[in-house]
Amino acid sequence: MSRRPFIAGNWKMYKTGPQAVETAIYLAKLCSGVNDPEIMIAPTHLSLPLVAQAVKGSAVKLGAQNLYFEQEGAFTGEVSADMIKAAGAEYSLIGHSERRQLFGETDDTVCQKIKAALGSGLKPVLCIGETEAQRDEGKTYFILDKQISDGLKGFGLGELSELVLAYEPVWAIGTGKTASIEQVAEVHEHLRSLLERLFSKDLADRTRILYGGSVKPENVKQLMGIKDVDGALVGGASLDADKFIKIIKYNE
Repeated sequence: MSRRPFIAGNWKMYKTGPQAVETAIYLAKLCSGVNDPEIMIAPTHLSLPLVAQAVKGSAVKLGAQNLYFEQEGAFTGEVSADMIKAAGAEYSLIGHSERRQLFGETDDTVCQKIKAALGSGLKPVLCIGETEAQRDEGKTYFILDKQISDGLKGFGLGELSELVLAYEPVWAIGTGKTASIEQVAEVHEHLRSLLERLFSKDLADRTRILYGGSVKPENVKQLMGIKDVDGALVGGASLDADKFIKIIKYNE
């Protein structure tokens, strides 16, 4: 089964509203005529409605970096899935390692957030990954299996048709380190077989699994050549449209 490649940019806490709009307009122009891969950028919540207008009608889709699992209420500082959808986003990252490490995200809250995203018509990008210490201790697969099985607990097959997985070894995010081709291939193959064991072969075959962790124009083609890698979740290199377009056009 062929899976459409997916290149996503996580802008993290960078760019004011005007800066985000300027970059998004330029990126949309650079992406003119690009049909493959699917392209998504995730600016800050404040910039979502502004960037939505900037990329309207272009090949660039919009995602949020996070959401809260309650629909509304006295949750000062939080943003609901409905609000994100209304701002123009189609996707939302959920469970990014920075959310897990810095803000106490757990597999349980990830599960609740995925449920909220799906309930509002957002497509969840479930982020998973092990730390350097966990890899050194030989716990990589234990951690990844737990993040997926607990993060997707209670979901039926039909609910997860739009799910995207993003494997980001924590030790490779923003460090300049990239997992070796062998490491990436091994983990992605394992993740697809895990989805088959937990759900079905059909879901495993359809689910796109992205690699994230210091993806750059220099290494993206090699990474995208790996059998079970269907795209990339790009951090720093996505902030510069001229760099990001080289990643998006990895096949040219």
